[in-house]
Amino acid sequence: MKRFITKSFFLIAALLLAYASHAQSNFSSKLIGLGVVVSDLDRSLDFYVDGIGMVKTNSFTINEEFSKRSGLSNGVPASVTVLKLENSPDANEWKLMSFGKKATHPKQTFIQDDTGVQYITINVKALKPIIERLKEKNVPFLGSSPTPLNQNTHFVLVQDPDGTFVELIGPME
Repeated sequence: MKRFITKSFFLIAALLLAYASHAQSNFSSKLIGLGVVVSDLDRSLDFYVDGIGMVKTNSFTINEEFSKRSGLSNGVPASVTVLKLENSPDANEWKLMSFGKKATHPKQTFIQDDTGVQYITINVKALKPIIERLKEKNVPFLGSSPTPLNQNTHFVLVQDPDGTFVELIGPME
C-alpha cells in the first residue's frame, strides 16, 4: 500500500508539473530579442563585435512603406543588425537599429539618469581578453573596474557609444 501511495504521489506531481509548465507559457519561444536604436551603426558594431565579442548573425533594412505601416516610425527607413553572444538558435538577439541620426537626449552618466532600458548584463568566461580589447578601443571603464564580487568573479562597467551601460561579469581569466 505504501508503495502504491508513493507511486501515485509522484505520478500526480509529475502531471501537475507538466500542466503548470505548459499552462504558464503563452509564448512560442523562450528567447527575448531586444532592439536598441543607435546613432552610428558602424561604431556600435565595432564596440559590440570587436570590443565585447558578440557575433553578427543577420542584418536587414526596413523600408519607408513597412516602417510607416507597421508603426515603427513615420516612414523613416532603418538598418538593423542582429547580434548574439553566440551564433545559436538558443541565443537571445541584441538588435542594433539605426536611422542614421544622433540621439535627441543627453548621454547618461549614471544608470539612474534616465528611464527605460539602461543596461544589459553579460556573463563571460574570462574578462581579461574583453578588457584588453576595450582598452585598445579607448572605451572608458566606469567606477573601480574591475570590481571583485568574490574570490573568482569580477564586475566591469562600460558604456556603448550611445550610452547604454554594459555590465560584464565573470572571472578575470
